[in-house]
Amino acid sequence: MHMGLSALGIGPGDEVIIGDTNWIASAAPITYLGAKPVFVDVLPDTWCLDPARAAAAITPRTRAILAVHLYGNLCDIDALLAIGAQHGIPVIEDAAEALGSSWHGKAAGTMGAWGAFSFHGSKTVTTGEGGMFVTQDDALYAKVLTLSNHGRARGQVKQFWPDVVGFKYKMSNIQAALGCAQIERIHDLIAGKRRVFEYYSEHFRDLPLHMNPEPAGTGNGFWMPTIVVNEGVAFDRDALLAEFMANRIDGRVFFWPLSALPMFQSEPGNVVSYSLYKRAVNLPTYHDLSDSEMDRVIGVVRSFIDK
Repeated sequence: MHMGLSALGIGPGDEVIIGDTNWIASAAPITYLGAKPVFVDVLPDTWCLDPARAAAAITPRTRAILAVHLYGNLCDIDALLAIGAQHGIPVIEDAAEALGSSWHGKAAGTMGAWGAFSFHGSKTVTTGEGGMFVTQDDALYAKVLTLSNHGRARGQVKQFWPDVVGFKYKMSNIQAALGCAQIERIHDLIAGKRRVFEYYSEHFRDLPLHMNPEPAGTGNGFWMPTIVVNEGVAFDRDALLAEFMANRIDGRVFFWPLSALPMFQSEPGNVVSYSLYKRAVNLPTYHDLSDSEMDRVIGVVRSFIDK
């Protein structure tokens, strides 16, 4: 993320539009470069960036639109690309959570100016830490490759001669080997994720909640199965998570609005973002969960949500 933004020339005074419901890893690199993340509201069904709000937030300082495919769900990338083309602004994809997701036959992370993936230990494919930068722009790729290695360009013949001030963002050989081995079984890993999601979904079908969407023409890698309880239904998120803990179940909170964090300016007008986190919980997602393990999770959830 940091290298890709830097390669686009984003710097002090620039603005990058991003959905307010997100993990800070998507927004922090914007600030590293002295630019400003502009938090706009998300859609209530996908929990991803609202294209209409993104279009309304464009100013003369806007330099990019950051489409984060949250929890495996997909942004309306066609709408965002159209907005970007209209204003001459690149759309970039944070597909850290969307490995295995696809938009009308195109893989998440491959449709914008560039895409970023995460191989953190919690992800579908992991190297322990690290990630992957992808682009179809050869010049941009060369620039990021240079930035990743202390600013040393691949074609530079002088030894230890950096052409620019870069970073040290290099994956170790051991991590790369782990990643390559996991990529060989990526279809099995994604199938496991989908099996887990579908089991939860089937057993929650009669409850007043919704889960990760999969609109027609799309595929969801279902990195993180998430329940969002319908508005107006009595629900205590913290009590459910406490009951999970008492039963040795690892549930997680939904992402807070980034603008609610102390280092950013509050944006309470982002009403969807400020409503979702109170009604949502992330469920255990390991691709090889057994039916009996998922039944334990389902039993606790059902005891907290009235039909």
